[in-house]
Amino acid sequence: MSVLLRCLRVAPLAAAMTLLAACATTPSAAGKPSAQVNALYAQLDQASQGYEVALQQSRQGNVQASQITLTQSLDQLKAAAARCGSTPGCDSQRFYSVFDHLLRLKDGDFGGDQDLDSDIDPSQAALPTGKTGAASLPEAQRSVTLLHGQKLSELIAMNGPVKAALEMWLTQWRPALMDAYVNYQYMRFEMWPQYQAADLPEALLFGIMAKESGGKVHAVSRSGAAGPLQFMYATGTRFGLTSDGGFDLRYDPSESARANAEYINEQLGQFNNNLELTIAAYNGGEGRVRRVVGDDTSVSFYDPRIYNQLSQETRDYVPSVLAAAWLFLHPDSYNLKFPKVDGAPGKVTLKRAASLSELTVCLGSSNGMNDGWFRTLRNLNPRLDPQAQQPAGSDIHLPKSLERVYASRCVSGPWPILANDLHTAVIPVVAYTPTPSSPAPKAERRYKVYKVRRGDSLASVVRKLQCSSMQEVADLNGLKHHSISPGQTLKLPDCR
Repeated sequence: MSVLLRCLRVAPLAAAMTLLAACATTPSAAGKPSAQVNALYAQLDQASQGYEVALQQSRQGNVQASQITLTQSLDQLKAAAARCGSTPGCDSQRFYSVFDHLLRLKDGDFGGDQDLDSDIDPSQAALPTGKTGAASLPEAQRSVTLLHGQKLSELIAMNGPVKAALEMWLTQWRPALMDAYVNYQYMRFEMWPQYQAADLPEALLFGIMAKESGGKVHAVSRSGAAGPLQFMYATGTRFGLTSDGGFDLRYDPSESARANAEYINEQLGQFNNNLELTIAAYNGGEGRVRRVVGDDTSVSFYDPRIYNQLSQETRDYVPSVLAAAWLFLHPDSYNLKFPKVDGAPGKVTLKRAASLSELTVCLGSSNGMNDGWFRTLRNLNPRLDPQAQQPAGSDIHLPKSLERVYASRCVSGPWPILANDLHTAVIPVVAYTPTPSSPAPKAERRYKVYKVRRGDSLASVVRKLQCSSMQEVADLNGLKHHSISPGQTLKLPDCR
């Protein structure tokens, strides 16, 4: 197939997609798609399958048949895409996803001079196939693994929401992304093996962690989710994140990654390997997502019938996770450079008593860590109170590159003395005697009752109330771990 012919075949397809974006303003009709829409979807599936057949023919050396099949497939996709824009109820996102999918098939080189990517405008094309800075790293190479038979890149559609999330990570969220990357590299030896054992891509682990906690092991959300991967208490317990000698295992990087991998694989099974729906379930609750999806697990997350029923948080969360995962794999394609981090694990035995805070002071900005080592020491020693002095002889986990720094700076000399002096400083306590005054009459607090419905959580009930905190309601009703059940009657402050 000549370059001119390929340009004539592929360029109209790009034009059809542009026309589709301009025309597809009619929302999907309520209920099931019409017969006309289903016919377009069938053509879309046939075109995608035709591309796969053309690829297989090319691999077998049948170049002529491959050219014919590829031409027919692209013509069919172009025609169906153009018709979708003027057909009420047609979900244009399906066509964008297939188009991006075909463009990003890294092994999709055809025989002869065929190359689906070669004549595409750069703004429409797939990301570069050659190795970039991050792609040459071992962790990035291993991240492009099969997700239940499909490449991760094939499951991340470069659609509007994902592109918008990419811009956020590259602008307003950029400092958080960089912090998350550095934090992850120092915990990678604990977290990545859990994902590797579950046959899941590392980029997905990073994407979830970057969005959930930014790699802060002790992060706790307003709703009570805790740890680097933000498990709710009940979900964490279901996956073995219980208490170990009084320590909440949700804060353990290795155990948290293990539980997350088990959860992701469980939900991929529930949603027929639909990655977007699985991520949505992790954020919004699998029960809610299953009720919205019903039996059609092949439905697109961006289908208005699904997308419009999910919370704004979940609608933002899914593309944000996918965008962070994509940047982890392809930073150079977005003018992004992650710092080089030596995350090899190490350990020191304290020669003198010290807290993590004191160690942070004496380590200073060594090895180029301008923000200091407090976060890293906290993440690698999650069971320790950072303000509590650990006795001499205690083992402290830290990056291996800091072992020599500890020996030279934190055993003797001025820095450990300064650190201890700052840590043991006494803050004066000034006695305060309030001026007696006549107590104001205390207004009688009124209460109302609320009967818990199926699907309710304590957080959703409090949001409906709009005048109290979760902890206040939990204390008022003697709730443990913020757990409620359908039919339960709650006593709530009446703020009207």
